[in-house]
Amino acid sequence: MSRLLIPVAAMAIVVVASNVLVQHPVQMWGLEDYLTWGAFTYPFAFLVTDLTNRRFGPAAARRVVYVGFACAVVLSFVLATPRIAIASGAAFLTAQLADVAIFNLLRHKAWWRAPLTSSFISGGVDTAIFFTLAFAATGLPSAEYAGLALPVWIGWAFFDYLVKMGHAVVMLVPFRAISLRFQRTAGQPA
Repeated sequence: MSRLLIPVAAMAIVVVASNVLVQHPVQMWGLEDYLTWGAFTYPFAFLVTDLTNRRFGPAAARRVVYVGFACAVVLSFVLATPRIAIASGAAFLTAQLADVAIFNLLRHKAWWRAPLTSSFISGGVDTAIFFTLAFAATGLPSAEYAGLALPVWIGWAFFDYLVKMGHAVVMLVPFRAISLRFQRTAGQPA
């Protein structure tokens, strides 16, 4: 388990930071109806999961998810709100375990296919579960999106997912670099 301390710590930090930041809409350039600051931090959880899966396999990745989940939920109850902590825990556990399973199914395909596909699918699962549980019954105001008046949390969810997708594409660069380093360290050909 000591080899997983860094991924577990990274996971807990990412999730707790995201649970605090998701409570704060981006108040610049009129983005408060579109994004929260958590949209920019949470996608790193998928990078941590995918790198752990690539390096140590799916069993280790699931351990990181479980331990990161426990740490993050406990800390989120203290640093965020119980509603955010519960929504985050449910979304995180479901989406991250889906990420591990999808990544593992695709791990022997082209190097980019597993992290990209698993992040796209599990990011959608995470977004749907989290935003529904965290904000659907809170009475948040509506905003106008392309002529439609929708609760602001739906806009946050939609644009959060778009950020996750963009992040998944951009994070292919560090994923590949770190994966190649893992291979060289293990003495495997790149």
